[in-house]
Amino acid sequence: MIGGTPRWAGPAVGTAAQPEALQSGGGYGGVCPLVRRRAGPAAAAGARAAREAAPRGAADSEPDTDTDPEEAGGGGGVTEDDEVAERIEGGRPLPPAIEAAPAGRAPLSLLELPPELLVQIFGSLPGTDLPSLARVCTTFRRILRTDTIWRRRCREEYGVCENLRKLEITGVSCRDVYAKLLHRYRHILGLWQPDIGPYGGLLNVVVDGLFIIGWMYLPPHDPHVDDPMRFKPLFRIHLMERKCATVECMYGHKGPHNGHIQIVKKDEFSTKCNQTDHHRMSGGRQEEFRTWLREEWGRTLEDIFHEHMQELILMKFIYTSQYDNCLTYRRIYLPPSSPDDLIQPGLFKGTYGSHGLEIVMLSFHGRKAKGTKITGDPNIPAGQQTVEIDLAHPLQLPDIENLRDFSELSRIVLEVQEQVRREEQEREQQQEEEQHSQQAACQPASPLGGEGAEGEETAAGAEGTTQDKAPASQPFVLPMGVISRNEDYPRTCRICFYGTGLIAGHGFTSPERTPGVFVLFDDDRFGFIWLELKSFSLYSRIKVSFQNAQAPSREAFDEMLKNIQSLAT
Repeated sequence: MIGGTPRWAGPAVGTAAQPEALQSGGGYGGVCPLVRRRAGPAAAAGARAAREAAPRGAADSEPDTDTDPEEAGGGGGVTEDDEVAERIEGGRPLPPAIEAAPAGRAPLSLLELPPELLVQIFGSLPGTDLPSLARVCTTFRRILRTDTIWRRRCREEYGVCENLRKLEITGVSCRDVYAKLLHRYRHILGLWQPDIGPYGGLLNVVVDGLFIIGWMYLPPHDPHVDDPMRFKPLFRIHLMERKCATVECMYGHKGPHNGHIQIVKKDEFSTKCNQTDHHRMSGGRQEEFRTWLREEWGRTLEDIFHEHMQELILMKFIYTSQYDNCLTYRRIYLPPSSPDDLIQPGLFKGTYGSHGLEIVMLSFHGRKAKGTKITGDPNIPAGQQTVEIDLAHPLQLPDIENLRDFSELSRIVLEVQEQVRREEQEREQQQEEEQHSQQAACQPASPLGGEGAEGEETAAGAEGTTQDKAPASQPFVLPMGVISRNEDYPRTCRICFYGTGLIAGHGFTSPERTPGVFVLFDDDRFGFIWLELKSFSLYSRIKVSFQNAQAPSREAFDEMLKNIQSLAT
């Protein structure tokens, strides 16, 4: 990528992996091992018997060796003879290759089971395993063309609740929906951060009916931090016909138009609009700016009296509009939680002075809590760690009258800052002494405490002791002279901690961490007092149930945080 514009090289949306090789055996002896594993007692008994004797009709169910590659990838067998393929639905005739077991004898093979039962068994398997099953024999392959199976897979794996029978009118089957839409684009489902310079963003890609839609989530209008999030579609994917899925750009005000999606690599994809003229307005850039301003800020430029804010808004419009929805996205995960966390981690929207509302991810890391920007500004770009909370150093605020005095709050915070500095020096000195003593004894060095388990235990102990002694809530008011975009902040809080906030000049110049106060109001709201700026930010939880957004492991989440921070730097 050059200047934020995605490179269009390499294959388009990645094709799915080839199926696993089946154990050879031919005919009935080659019954798919995944069926023996998952299809239940009846299937297991049939599989065992199949190795001992082959029943009549074997000649009609020879091993299938010409499975289409797209069938292997999409989980369904998209072949040229689909229009005449047998379907086992309602009162349809049964495949002639299946012969029922004689009365009084248990089935010796899966092929002796009623086809309706085989449809139920196959429909309970993951769609990604079905291509291997289709290679066992032609009978299995015919049964796997039954739309009932794929309707169930669409519903259970991707939550498609639409009446999929309506698809028959358009000639699109449930198998087409699964293989060519849901399975093919499964890698882009979840949360993503667009590469829009310092501004970032939050994209949520979901299955919505018979569409896959990319929704851009926007904070509410400044300074209404408790209002719900806003969202607008950037692209959608759907099946217009059986051949392939259609990608449409939704940017602009002229309706959907032709677009393209390319999976660049793991956890990264790009979008491209092929008709950017649909983004233009008849009134030119001025009309586009006025429309953008109403949507982004909910007001006109004349309503914004602060000159510096006007400059920031105009700068953002000029910068972001140049992309024309041709963007690269990188996957982000929701932070994992543990019972010891101060509150449930997650996404919050917060006030940032002249920059308006921004999205922050709160996560816990032992004795520290971190707020990482998902959206940013020219001073502190998206991906940077905006605040860090030291959970080992709670603050005891003065009474409500003395709290109004900014100098009193400043004195308390600076004393804790000095204490933290001394503790860090002592810890570093102790580590050096331990290293010297270990080297002198010619013994391998053991892991140091510091930020490890011992540090976490200390933090948890300090936090627990403080919360046990502190009242359930205490009065809170901002000191005189501290500026807040939202004056409707809570007047009681649970607990406060020492923390640091990141500040920098325009263009992320001369960044430095400065002391501040983290104020926990309740399970869904917290604040941060920037001591040096004499400014207050109020944060409110984003109450949206995001799907496909959980980190596979703690290590994967930590690696994701490092990646987005390094990109911002």
